[in-house]
Amino acid sequence: MNVATKPPEPTGDIRDTRLADAIGERYLSYALSIIMSRSLPDVRDGLKPVHRRLLFAMRQLKLDPNQGFKKCARVIGDVIGKYHPHGDQSVYNALVRLAQEFSVRYPLVDGQGNFGNIDGDNPAAMRYTEARMTAVASAILDGIDEDAVDFRETYDGEDSEPIVMPSSIPNLLANGAEGIAVGMACSIPPHNLEELCTALVHLIKFPKATNAKLVSMVPGPDFPTGGVLVEDKSVIEAAYKTGRGGFRVRAQWQTEQLGRGQYQIVITEIPFQIQKSRLIEKIAELLIAKKLPFLEDVRDESAEDIRVVLEPKNRTIDPQVLMEQMFRSTELETRFSMNMNVLDADHTPKVMNLHEVLTAFLDHRHVVLIRRTNFRLRKINTRLEMLEGYLIAYLNLDEVIRIIREEDNAKRTLIHAFKLSENQAEAILNMRLRSLRRLEEIEIKNEHDALTKEQADLNKLVKSKELRWKTIFQQITETKKKFSGKVDIKYKRRTVIGSAPTNVNIPVDAFIEKEPVTIMFSDKGWIKAGKGHVDLTAEVKYKDGDCGKYILHAETTDRILLFSTNGRFYTIFCDKLPGGRGFGEPVRLMIDLDNDHDIIGLFIYKPEVKYLLASSFGRGFIVKSEDVIAQTKGGKQILNVKGEDEAAAICPVEGDCIAVIGENRKLLLFPIDEIPEMTRGRGVILQRYKDGGLGDIKTFIKSEGLSWKTGDKTRTETDLVAWEGRRSQSGRLPPKGFSRSNKFS
Repeated sequence: MNVATKPPEPTGDIRDTRLADAIGERYLSYALSIIMSRSLPDVRDGLKPVHRRLLFAMRQLKLDPNQGFKKCARVIGDVIGKYHPHGDQSVYNALVRLAQEFSVRYPLVDGQGNFGNIDGDNPAAMRYTEARMTAVASAILDGIDEDAVDFRETYDGEDSEPIVMPSSIPNLLANGAEGIAVGMACSIPPHNLEELCTALVHLIKFPKATNAKLVSMVPGPDFPTGGVLVEDKSVIEAAYKTGRGGFRVRAQWQTEQLGRGQYQIVITEIPFQIQKSRLIEKIAELLIAKKLPFLEDVRDESAEDIRVVLEPKNRTIDPQVLMEQMFRSTELETRFSMNMNVLDADHTPKVMNLHEVLTAFLDHRHVVLIRRTNFRLRKINTRLEMLEGYLIAYLNLDEVIRIIREEDNAKRTLIHAFKLSENQAEAILNMRLRSLRRLEEIEIKNEHDALTKEQADLNKLVKSKELRWKTIFQQITETKKKFSGKVDIKYKRRTVIGSAPTNVNIPVDAFIEKEPVTIMFSDKGWIKAGKGHVDLTAEVKYKDGDCGKYILHAETTDRILLFSTNGRFYTIFCDKLPGGRGFGEPVRLMIDLDNDHDIIGLFIYKPEVKYLLASSFGRGFIVKSEDVIAQTKGGKQILNVKGEDEAAAICPVEGDCIAVIGENRKLLLFPIDEIPEMTRGRGVILQRYKDGGLGDIKTFIKSEGLSWKTGDKTRTETDLVAWEGRRSQSGRLPPKGFSRSNKFS
């Protein structure tokens, strides 16, 4: 017989809690961990934990700039084994990025081997590459062994690591940072270090310097790949004032003359974080899709330097127009967003502006200076204590030797005899015999005097805030000289500070390959565009029960204007129309047109053309073609109608007279001058009706007579006196033979 076993009693700390509370508490812990330990950099040294641990591990391995290289695998092993318990590949990727000159403005790692390239190729495995620190990394670590910053235990408690680096350079702005945390993100572009030092020096002199003044010294980002900053100065100032904004960057290009009027465009610098190979692939795709009609070909002739060649279609194309088209269509122009969301000195996430970031760095340098000064004072005090003991020993050398030879407890006897400290007595006992030379005594006295003077100077520094800021001023000035473009060309500004681009007028059709097409629109609202200009009288196949309504010749660069019974105009680009094979597509899929309304007019857009619009109640006005272009699928309301009234007719304005016929077969002719020109509205009364509404409208030249179609024939009436009148009259019955449909065509 089976006996049910009783489940064991729960052990440990068991608490009843709501699931939502438990999940919320754990998610908050996770979010804080991501924010603090992974994604956001520290405003003081501009580093994330993984970068900080990489540099510290390399320092422990003595990979200084003047030392030899070591395998990256050795570095990564130390990092993940001692400080950063994460995947080796992610840590190696972080190290690789610090070594890529096209990714970091001031590389912190000097790499030897294949570290990838700007085309997006992957670096070699860590077992094949070697690394050491750069001079910039050494500047960030300067003072790490002098109690300049606090340390904490590593994750396993067996070692210690720095919480922040001393950083003698403003690395946050110099190299920038990017990261995505939980509910917040960080995106900071790199800047020129020499310009940052200039701003820091000014800020020390004038702590309340305005944002505009600082921006005049730091005019914008300095990307490692160069390019041209094409942003308005006011936009740049606003971004640095709030800590949020963006910068437009364009590729650097020049024109090379080939003779006989031929030329080609050479791109020498591309925007930051754009892969060159992907950029060229995108240009080639647009070229194949005929979206770049000004461009004939693109070639990559790059070696160590970037050289992408663009060939124009012909020599008559303006290079400025061609490049403007390329900037609009490709990643030759990009926008780099700035969001200076960082951790402040209290490890609190905060969006800072330029003034706050620079001030935070200076405050950090002030703290580091005090700590290093106090550390040096402690070292001096310890050394002076030893030197004073040595000097006492030299003054009483015979007695010291006697005590050491004869006394059982020489150390205690020395302490009592000469009032020495424990450390001094121990140092005397550990002296070597060769240190008893007369020359050694002189050196000790000189060292004692020098240290005493240094101690006095450091004590003054600790007590005087003015002296401390003066020292920081000198340190930043030295950093500026060290990383000046005059010392090394690689430190010169790479990104050119340009101005906002002027509006180069490029017609919309410049982005479309111009080809002839025939537009076919059916009575049930199906539309398509056949290739070439076919005979307008040729038979066209439509769906069963459907027939043709409009057919006209156009180009793929044209725009179609559609006028609906709701009084709205819609715009469709011809290159967006479905092909001529098949029945096309319902036009309602391309525009937002209700099923209760129909299209009553279809035209090719041409500038400086005017249209006469009329509603079923007999009201209307004249409108310019430029005023009816719609920018959205929802169209543009031009003729206002409501209730049972709806748009009933449209025709181009061609002539000096207007003909209006109603459903009651009353015809009225009057001068076109009586109709106002408007951009939107109900219009004026064209013709009055007792029964029915408007049938059709037409404009014509009075001297040539009024024409209308009856079946396949066209009739013209030149004696029009009987039907002439004024606007808003009723009119008279039309001439004999006029169409029974009350339509002019």
